[in-house]
Amino acid sequence: MDEVRPTSGAQAHGLVPLFPPGLQAIYGECRRLYPEQANPLQVTAIVKYWLGGPDPLDYISMYRNVGCPAQDVQEHWHYVSFGLSDLYGDNRVHEFTGPDGPSGFGFELTFRLKREVGETAPPTWPAELMQGLARYVFQSENTFCSGDHVSWHSPLDNSESRIQHMLLTEDPQMQPVQTPFGTVSFLQIVGVCTEELQAAQQWNGQGILELMRGVRVAGGPWLITDMRRGETIFEIDPQLQQERVDQGIETEGSNLSGVSAKCVWDDLSRPPEDEEDSRSICIGSQPRRLSDKDTEQIRETLRKGLEFNSKAALPPINSQKQSHERPQSRKDSLESESSAAIVPHELVRTRQLESVHLKFNQESGTLLPLCLRGRLLHGRHFTYKSINGDTAITFVSTGVEGAFATEEHPYAAHGPWLQILLTEEFVEQMLGDLQELNTRDETKLPKEYSWPEKKLKISVLPDSVFDNPLQ
Repeated sequence: MDEVRPTSGAQAHGLVPLFPPGLQAIYGECRRLYPEQANPLQVTAIVKYWLGGPDPLDYISMYRNVGCPAQDVQEHWHYVSFGLSDLYGDNRVHEFTGPDGPSGFGFELTFRLKREVGETAPPTWPAELMQGLARYVFQSENTFCSGDHVSWHSPLDNSESRIQHMLLTEDPQMQPVQTPFGTVSFLQIVGVCTEELQAAQQWNGQGILELMRGVRVAGGPWLITDMRRGETIFEIDPQLQQERVDQGIETEGSNLSGVSAKCVWDDLSRPPEDEEDSRSICIGSQPRRLSDKDTEQIRETLRKGLEFNSKAALPPINSQKQSHERPQSRKDSLESESSAAIVPHELVRTRQLESVHLKFNQESGTLLPLCLRGRLLHGRHFTYKSINGDTAITFVSTGVEGAFATEEHPYAAHGPWLQILLTEEFVEQMLGDLQELNTRDETKLPKEYSWPEKKLKISVLPDSVFDNPLQ
């Protein structure tokens, strides 16, 4: 972010009669909430985005919010961005599309930060955070939606705080506005701990946000971020995770569609001396490359996945179009929006396998019950993508569209990508057999599970097996 400087609203925007219409509409909504703060402090980049500057947000206004004692809402600073929507309508940043659709990306960001005792001015670091999120949106063209999560892997204010990730939700006070260039909604950033992020990934963001609204120190009704919060909502109330989160996964399923993992699979159907067979995608062998089609489909399933070995600032997030237009039904799909028109796998022969052996490290293995209970029993799919190569394992249910595994041939592969189709009856059986993996306690490894009638074997192995493949 370029050098930033606080300025007053009048100075930042110029003469009031010359306000661009999009800017004026948002500023009007701010004045509705803060009639006595007509000239709030603002942060602005010295060089505007349309002049070649790196920061897409023209301004971030900062307001002092007294809270709402009747609702037990504490005093805080309220930040509002200007620039993700179309402020000007002259194509300098966003393509002008008229008043009927979204303005620009259709939203602006807000953030509520607890005001510390004695603070007389709002900290400016949230403006840098919002610029970082805006840069991601502009560069990737992936828009945010309420319930999305952002894996940041660093304290939001560069301190030693446990608040290192973000969820997104509708701002509780700001109403969507209609501008001459389209509609604008307001998405609020909510700082969360790693454990809360993981629970949101395994269940869904909206569910965790609702739990946080009921815990004052975790945000309360307006989800105010407290960077000094030292406990997660699960440490404050252990029953939240044991009951509410698990019950949510049971009844609603999981939004976690894939993870980067230490995993490998072997085809036990043919003898290993068959060199024409690429069956043994084992550690230490030279893996075949995934096709572009396979890579795109797997990337789609990992867009909301955990990243065990990466500290990327912003993993990709599903687009708003996908989130709002995708039908909610038991039929999930492995086809990504961007690649659906491609003729699938015309250059790669599908191989039906008779017997397979799956190998996971402990961290990956403990996610198997979630994969089965939270995904497959809800008609969805789940992908493990190896961090050591191109190997991928996708579990699919009978309702998933676009899979190359079928009920007749439940084990099928394209190069190093294995798909395993499991019936609901078999999933229930596996859940019973894998029950000990539900515990987060360290278990003695290796662990082996076998279903001879299904010709399926699963091993949970120490990390050293994957980290030192030649030993």
